[in-house]
Amino acid sequence: MAFLSDTLARVKPSPTIAVSNLAAELKAAGKDVIGLGAGEPDFDTPEHIKAAGIAAIEAGKTKYTAVDGIAELKAAICAKFKRDNGLDYEPAQVSVGTGGKQILYNALMATLNPGDEVLIPAPYWVSYPDMVLLAGGTPVTVAATLENAFKITPEQLEAAITPKTKWFIFNSPSNPTGAGYTWDELKALTEVLMRHPHVWVMTDDMYEHLAYDDFEFCTPAQVEPGLYDRTLTCNGVSKAYAMTGWRIGYAAGPKELIAAMRKIQSQSTSNPCSISQWAAVEALNGPHDFIAENNAAFKRRRDLVVSMLSEIDGVTCPTPEGAFYVYPSIAGLIGKTSAAGTKIENDEIFAKALLEEKGVAVVFGAAFGLSPCFRVSYATSDAALKEACTRIQDFCAALT
Repeated sequence: MAFLSDTLARVKPSPTIAVSNLAAELKAAGKDVIGLGAGEPDFDTPEHIKAAGIAAIEAGKTKYTAVDGIAELKAAICAKFKRDNGLDYEPAQVSVGTGGKQILYNALMATLNPGDEVLIPAPYWVSYPDMVLLAGGTPVTVAATLENAFKITPEQLEAAITPKTKWFIFNSPSNPTGAGYTWDELKALTEVLMRHPHVWVMTDDMYEHLAYDDFEFCTPAQVEPGLYDRTLTCNGVSKAYAMTGWRIGYAAGPKELIAAMRKIQSQSTSNPCSISQWAAVEALNGPHDFIAENNAAFKRRRDLVVSMLSEIDGVTCPTPEGAFYVYPSIAGLIGKTSAAGTKIENDEIFAKALLEEKGVAVVFGAAFGLSPCFRVSYATSDAALKEACTRIQDFCAALT
């Protein structure tokens, strides 16, 4: 009898975490490495949010809480959805988890049975397919190609839906591409979904507030109210509020689904950290001026990276609407050989050679389900980005 679960063989560790860990290990060993793999802001958590966490500790708010969130945080989440998205939810429709990842995982665990299919546009956040597999479902990817600005079309969505489709996972702005769907583009997708009432919608709106230029964020239940009763609208405080380590994610949806997610959480982690919950209350209810300030820095960094990578022959780097990633295509580099003699047969080999020869850590495109590309996180300093892009330019220029 095997000791490890057969389910474990269906999934793989997170490639993005692996890249970040490898970069950290190389740095600790004295190597000159610039890590562009981390999906977190380099900004510190704002002072008023940190102060709320400290105040919670000093007030003794360090005990267990309700399984899926304190009343004050659920109220703040309801107010946020109304204020930002025009969506009306009551506290019984809200679940708070240990980060956005747990929220998505709980929903999939609570709903998927063997044979259930989950539609996932690719490129995708690396965890979506593996969470579906862990929950016993079948991930079905829909290619959002460079030619379509890394967005799927209504025709593609229609063609991918089958009687077995249970969920459609929607992420905009996207990790890893930064692509954001306009109101009209999302409306066209929701019109397809309205024709298939057995398909539920799971949104990952984690990058909602990280939007640039004239792009305006919107979410499916906001665009098409007819989807409200079969949509789980997911979000969190990690990205826009620079609170990755605090581990607070949340979602709102139908009461029956939220109750099922609560049951899963009650027998796994139980409540999220009490201190983090109080800090999240302040994040949602308090001043938001810092978001615009941070976004100005992100936009400047985005433009720097896109400009420098676009100068490379064989690389195509579109300008994303949001998040803090770019997803360049290296289709023009496949088949070439690096200065150290490595033949670039795919994007994984490209990323490995770039790290070994130039000390720049990026995540290869195959990890996100669409090759040949790589992901750069520009959530780091301007100086580090300029140096990293210079090294990437030098690496690519030496290819023969």
